[in-house]
Amino acid sequence: MQANVNLDQILEELDATGTLEGIQGVIVKLRNAFGVDHIIYHWVDSAGEQYGCGTYSDEWRDHYIAQSYIRVDPVVIGCFQRFHPVDWKRLDWSGKPARAFLADAMKHGVGNQGFSIPIRGPNGQFALFTVNHTCDDAEWARFSELNSRELILIAHYFNRKALEFEPERKGEQSRALSPREIDAMTLLAMGYSRAQVADTLAISEHTLRVYIESARFKLGAHNTTHAVARALSRGLIIV
Repeated sequence: MQANVNLDQILEELDATGTLEGIQGVIVKLRNAFGVDHIIYHWVDSAGEQYGCGTYSDEWRDHYIAQSYIRVDPVVIGCFQRFHPVDWKRLDWSGKPARAFLADAMKHGVGNQGFSIPIRGPNGQFALFTVNHTCDDAEWARFSELNSRELILIAHYFNRKALEFEPERKGEQSRALSPREIDAMTLLAMGYSRAQVADTLAISEHTLRVYIESARFKLGAHNTTHAVARALSRGLIIV
């Protein structure tokens, strides 16, 4: 498992796609670039319609639905109760239904390790972005430490793209801030320090200040905290 990711190129391709099939193509490339078994993005829009893309087999997807596993899946249950990313080992797998579910999932090619990012959007939208792999705990810990920040950023990019498919959603709302301004505001909303945001986006703190001040001006905010709050309330960023 060795990440070889040209993040800017992948995100540019995601921005350019206008179809659900295009999102699926990007997620396959992302899986290959990170060198993991699976990456999955699943969301429920504000009307309750469910969508998904990812690299699990069709057989497992159909089996999951047929068995109504959504009722016992610790990943779905645990992430719906959380706002922050979670390693699967921190979820509750102690119950008999959960253990049986995991055994069945692994028989269908689902890995023993996972990292899931819950995302909440405007008007009740909920999404999960998951990276899944088979390896020992030490290897997974190394991978998570190296890649978790990028994966969180990518998850929010996927969600922003998914929101374009929301019925009656106004496209101009998502263009109110530039992509880099959205990145900066999103990471600040997630609790990153300015230094961490600059490091994650591979820019200087001076450049970051330019993005933040530009976003603050566009949002008519008094300070950075006010800007983040306004961006969240208007659905311009999703955390």
